[in-house]
Amino acid sequence: MRGRSLAVVVVHYHTPRLAAAAIGALQRDLGAGQEAAGGLEVEWLLVDNGSDPAGRELLAGLPVRLLEPGRNLGYAGGVNLGVASSRAELVLLMNPDVLVLPGCAAGLVACLQAGAAAAGPRFYWDSGRRLLLPPAEARDRRGELLASLAAARGAGWAARARRRSRRHCRRHWQATAPLPSHALSGSLLAVTRAAWERIGGFDEGFQLYYEETDWLLRLRRAGLPARFVPAAEAVHLYGRSAALEPRAAEWFDESARRFRRRHYGAWFAWGLERLARGGPRAAAAPLLPALPAEGLDLDGYPRPLWVEISPNPAGFPAAAERIGGAAPRARWQPPADLAERLAAGAWWIRLSDASGADLAAFQVGGLKRK
Repeated sequence: MRGRSLAVVVVHYHTPRLAAAAIGALQRDLGAGQEAAGGLEVEWLLVDNGSDPAGRELLAGLPVRLLEPGRNLGYAGGVNLGVASSRAELVLLMNPDVLVLPGCAAGLVACLQAGAAAAGPRFYWDSGRRLLLPPAEARDRRGELLASLAAARGAGWAARARRRSRRHCRRHWQATAPLPSHALSGSLLAVTRAAWERIGGFDEGFQLYYEETDWLLRLRRAGLPARFVPAAEAVHLYGRSAALEPRAAEWFDESARRFRRRHYGAWFAWGLERLARGGPRAAAAPLLPALPAEGLDLDGYPRPLWVEISPNPAGFPAAAERIGGAAPRARWQPPADLAERLAAGAWWIRLSDASGADLAAFQVGGLKRK
């Protein structure tokens, strides 16, 4: 395929400044105007799922086509509206809390032009590009069951789930060329119009979360290829839109139930819900030491060493930094631009070796229990 037209669809909800920054970074990457580098025709669409008067004024000054549905359609509904409003051969779907790095858009577009039906970038959590964000989880019955057992049945199951997650993540993180994978994030996803029309758009029954996971599984079942593109890089500020939606947690639970029933069957989904409710056999949370204020002394640990940060007590999925080399270094601290976000909640930090084995664990913020 040699698509020569691209639609950029950004969906935002009460995040006008983030949306403006995201569009600005992408325009710098693609080139100003309606024709990008390489002669690619670009159409810019911004779906406004919700703004106050000041936000609408800011958005009105952006060089984009503004789509205002008048209510919050959810991410799936906003994306579908944006895609339906353009006929470009290639489409870039994006959250407002994403900042592309130079060459990101070109890398994704090139992958589509080479034959992929969908492509996603390598994501970092911080502007210094230290912490790699995990790819989407590998969704299948075995993985879902293992995750539920890890939450409800204790440390042994959690350790097994972490090792499985690490193998999946490191396969993506250590890739040096486009990697066949449908474990892509909907926060920035490039797709072809042909694939979108063949399998349909996002299911709007997923008000928030799981919509791209469902779409990518449908893509895989249709036999259409997807690629993780390590040379395409972006910073994901992670969860800024959802933080402004009071129903986000409720929608997540509803979407998870809908996804599991659809893809695993009602009985399997029911079993996972029973495990999630725990009960008298639910795992107790062991005490963990706090992250030292002066940072972690990594001397004495084997190299390469992985430092992982997760909002999940079980330790997965996790962002991670790979520490290589044998020379002593300063004590490890989280990136400075994450300090505020880490201070606002409870986070778990783990050290693991090249084989995926646990070496140490700590906690940042919240209760001193895992």
